[in-house]
Amino acid sequence: MEKERDVSTSGEEQESGKLRVSRRGFLKGMGVSTAAAAMATAMVPQLEAETAPPVKGIREAVIVTEINGKKYRLAVKSHWTLLDVLRRELGLTGTKKTCDRSSCGACTVIMDGKPVYACSLLAFEADKRKITTIEALSDGDTLHPIQETFVREDALQCGFCTPGMIMSTKALLDSNPRASMAEIKEALSGNICRCAAYPKITKAVLSLAQKA
Repeated sequence: MEKERDVSTSGEEQESGKLRVSRRGFLKGMGVSTAAAAMATAMVPQLEAETAPPVKGIREAVIVTEINGKKYRLAVKSHWTLLDVLRRELGLTGTKKTCDRSSCGACTVIMDGKPVYACSLLAFEADKRKITTIEALSDGDTLHPIQETFVREDALQCGFCTPGMIMSTKALLDSNPRASMAEIKEALSGNICRCAAYPKITKAVLSLAQKA
C-alpha cells in the first residue's frame, strides 16, 4: 500500500495528484517575505543618506555685522536665518524660536533701529547692519527700565513672548517716547501673547511713555 504523504511539517498537501500550499505554510511564507521587505526598506534611507550628493543652491559667504555693540565676522550659509545665527552660532538664546514663520513675534530684534523678525530674515541680510537683542538691555543684574516695568506690572506669564514684546517696546519708545495707547497697540500688534496678558503689557508700556 502506498504510504500517505506527511503534510504536517512540510506545509504542503496532496490533492488530486497535485501539491498545494497549506494555510499555515502560506502564512509562514508571507511572514518571512514581509520581514525581508521591511529590512530592505529600512536600509534604503541609510544608503541614500550615504550616497546623496550635496544640496545644490546652498552658498556660503562671510558677513560683517554689529550685534549688541560688538562686531562679528561670521561665515554663514545662504539658507540660515538671523535667528539661526543668534541662537546656534552666537549662543544668544534670549531671542526665542517659536512659530518660525513670522507669526508670533517672539524672535523680534532691533536692526538699524527698527523691529524685525529674526526667524524670517536671512543671515545674509544682516551684513553691515547693527542689531540689538534682548541680551543687550540689562547690565549684569541691573535690569533695563522696560524690563523692570514689565516685572513690576506683572506683564508676563509664561514669559516666552516677553523678549519679543520688550524689543518691540524699545523700538517704539526709542522713536516715539510719548506714544499713546493706540500707538502702543499698533506697535505691539505683531507680537502674540498666548497667555493673553495684553492688558498688563500695554499698561506697562503706557506707564513708560507717560514718564518720558
